[in-house]
Amino acid sequence: MAGKYPHLDPRQLCVFITGATAGFGQATALRFLAGGARVVALGRRAERLEALARLHQEQEHGSGEGPRGESERLHTIQADVGDVEGMKAALGALPPAFRDVDVLVNNAGFAAGLGLAHESSLEDWHAMVETNIKGVLNTTHLLLPGMVARKRGHVVMMGSVASRYPYPGGNCYGGTKAFVHQFAMNLRADLAGTNVRVTNVLPGMCETEFSLVRFKGDEARAKKVYDGMTPLTAEDIAEVVYWTTTLPAHVNVNALEIMPVQQAFAPFAVSRGSPSPLSKGKADKEDS
Repeated sequence: MAGKYPHLDPRQLCVFITGATAGFGQATALRFLAGGARVVALGRRAERLEALARLHQEQEHGSGEGPRGESERLHTIQADVGDVEGMKAALGALPPAFRDVDVLVNNAGFAAGLGLAHESSLEDWHAMVETNIKGVLNTTHLLLPGMVARKRGHVVMMGSVASRYPYPGGNCYGGTKAFVHQFAMNLRADLAGTNVRVTNVLPGMCETEFSLVRFKGDEARAKKVYDGMTPLTAEDIAEVVYWTTTLPAHVNVNALEIMPVQQAFAPFAVSRGSPSPLSKGKADKEDS
């Protein structure tokens, strides 16, 4: 039975997706294209953007036969979300049909390393902050004013369950995603009355290039992360993003946490057998 208010028609939407060359970003781009939306796909790797265009052509024309070149509904941008001047230039050069962005999917992000904080690379930390935090700020700051002016729009953050549930080695990555979550909730407060929606999507374990990037190309180590269980897929998350952004315009999903059914919550860590923080003080007292 149809509801009182209509769902948004994806064919009327222009969707801007960062990190669109793989994983969640690529799957989300293809999902919106399948639904008839116009998509701006941004990524750093030109060959991956070309691959996305080919996948879209195959999606449109079955075997891949049909018109070649840039689709009328897909515009690709090779850029780095951390380069604000490059982003400004790319946005300024958007074709007219792609200028009024209705949905921004802040997907670009990554984890580097799984070492404990005192053993981690400061270079890795800075790189994560550059993309996971500054990239989100750059893209949001550039596109949000237009949404507010048009009195419509939707900002989707690709967060992580790591923002809520700490684990050893998650230090900086979890911190960047905690920022993303809090930024999304504060945007909701700022945007009250503008009709612009904000959603933070928090995936759990998902088999994409995430672990391969985290372990810097170590395929065996990355594959082991998902041994013995069925993780989420990029398409699962793309479907979630598509659903939240096509709900009736009066509905705002603030945050949505998704895990594979075989993933749950870790118990509190207890360091049994480690030196007591009181042991030195106790010995000093006995010696006096």
